[in-house]
Amino acid sequence: MEAIESKIGYHFSNQLLLAEALTHPSLAYESKKPHFDNQRLEFLGDAVIQLILTDKLFNDFPGEAEGRLTKLRSQLVSRPALCAYAKEIGLGSYLLLGKGEKATGGRKRPSNLADAFEALIGAIYIDGGFEPARDFLFNNFLESIERTIHEPEESNPKGELQETLQAISPVSPTYTVISQEGPDHEKLFVSEVTWESITLGTGKGSSKKESEMAAATEALQAKVWLDLDQSPGDNEKEQEESL
Repeated sequence: MEAIESKIGYHFSNQLLLAEALTHPSLAYESKKPHFDNQRLEFLGDAVIQLILTDKLFNDFPGEAEGRLTKLRSQLVSRPALCAYAKEIGLGSYLLLGKGEKATGGRKRPSNLADAFEALIGAIYIDGGFEPARDFLFNNFLESIERTIHEPEESNPKGELQETLQAISPVSPTYTVISQEGPDHEKLFVSEVTWESITLGTGKGSSKKESEMAAATEALQAKVWLDLDQSPGDNEKEQEESL
């Protein structure tokens, strides 16, 4: 644990919190300790990150409208952004995974990295409070955060993904809203993008379009299709036969 504490610049008073933040549900399941995984800390960390970045945007842009601030915050806390932060500190190498998850590339899986990063923020918040959580985020990722804030235009990840996949197959990716929660004025959508029956990525957003953009961005980052040694259809067939 000392290695990651040195990496992130924070020493935990309660080492169990750090262990919990790094424990993927797959290991909790295998170890018969279903309540010791990072999901609760992920839930807390998501809210803490949102508050830290909302506070920064509110103070950095005193004349900016709510819509623009919301859009900027969504970019900063998107799954691809969280995954990028996790990669900056090599978080994947410290994850505690079940054997199956580890064997299938769990240390590099964008969802695992993003979830663990949120859990780590949640653990720091419980262990030391709001200021240490904020310091950790800004001491390690301020440059990345500022770069995202000041990017002049958004890219078009859905279009880029479409072009990339159609160079391999004429089949287009499909987007599906897999969940939505919250009141009508504050909905949170989760969308999934699939191609040839393979899940390429998932994303969250305050609108269907935003969640689809986030899913496409994650897909472009993960590049699952590059790991396929054969055509997607054949790969799926073999998985079904092995069950």
